[in-house]
Amino acid sequence: MKRILALDGGGIRGVFTLEVLLRVQTLLREHYQAPEMRLSDHFDFFAGTSTGAIIATCLCWGMDVQTILDLYAKHGKTMFTPVRDPFKKLLVSKFEAKPLSDMLQRTFSEDGDGKKPALLGTSLLKKLLLVVVRNHSTGSAWPLTNNPFAKYNDRARPDCNLDVPLWKLLRASTAAPVYYDPETIMLGDYEQIFVDGSITPYNNPALIAALTATLPCYRLNWPAGPENLRIVSMGSMRFSSALPKDVGSLWVLYNAKKIPPALIQGIAWEQDYLCRCLGECLYGEPLDTEIGDMMGVSLPGQRWFSYVRYNQSYNPEAAAALLEDHPNLAQLDAVTAIPILRKLGKAYAEEHVQLQHLI
Repeated sequence: MKRILALDGGGIRGVFTLEVLLRVQTLLREHYQAPEMRLSDHFDFFAGTSTGAIIATCLCWGMDVQTILDLYAKHGKTMFTPVRDPFKKLLVSKFEAKPLSDMLQRTFSEDGDGKKPALLGTSLLKKLLLVVVRNHSTGSAWPLTNNPFAKYNDRARPDCNLDVPLWKLLRASTAAPVYYDPETIMLGDYEQIFVDGSITPYNNPALIAALTATLPCYRLNWPAGPENLRIVSMGSMRFSSALPKDVGSLWVLYNAKKIPPALIQGIAWEQDYLCRCLGECLYGEPLDTEIGDMMGVSLPGQRWFSYVRYNQSYNPEAAAALLEDHPNLAQLDAVTAIPILRKLGKAYAEEHVQLQHLI
């Protein structure tokens, strides 16, 4: 069986995801009696968007989950260094890109010191990797992989994607509009502008990863079927995007702030729903009160894969109670909430993550 690990975007809430991954790593180490086992020893394909792209790449690099958690705890504030120029902060971006860029360059380099950047085609990546970005220059989603057989990974091409510096690709995938400046990348003779992959249909990258693995156009051609392909998909918590009941509150600036996150959340929900329809859902929280969790649901046609979804969702009442004590918890830059994110992630993982979902 081939196994895919797919990780959603969510900014610093990736800490929640990491606590779930820590539980996954612990269970697999106990099962295989391998105390030094890494998730790159178990999964064949890592896919991520935005903060999920950073975590997926770290795992594909062969890092221990605890090491990645320590990286987030140590550099969380640095990654969200506020812009000093008040004009730029108001009209362009809230945070400086350089601290995040510097951290990524040091982490993903051939020499371990940031002086020789690792490329997407580096041999230091242990398994297949997919990173979702949005090409602002073409207006399209770009799910880029290190698959050597992919059409645009042909070494004979002057714009071969395998030659893109890995750190630049990750910076692009995390370049959330309003939060960070876009990232520019030279592809052949052309400079392309990239922004956060979360504003594509693939903030939840599980389905595009499955399609990349199985559709002939992507040239991996992994066999489909629940017995051949397992997808473990992880979110970074979902808070209700319900709008206020007072119609008078729905003015222009309120909508400008609230509608984009609601759309991102809704599309991610749809990707999860499609995975449960196309695959055999082994585990997942209820999608809503009508659909349920779809576990054990028999649909016509072949199941493409087996599917597990880990995520913690909060309805309006539960979200209001949690946010009363931790008002910035739902924000992408909630660095002061790292301790509570860890606590929530650990509690969720202990209750929901099971070995049979993973093997």
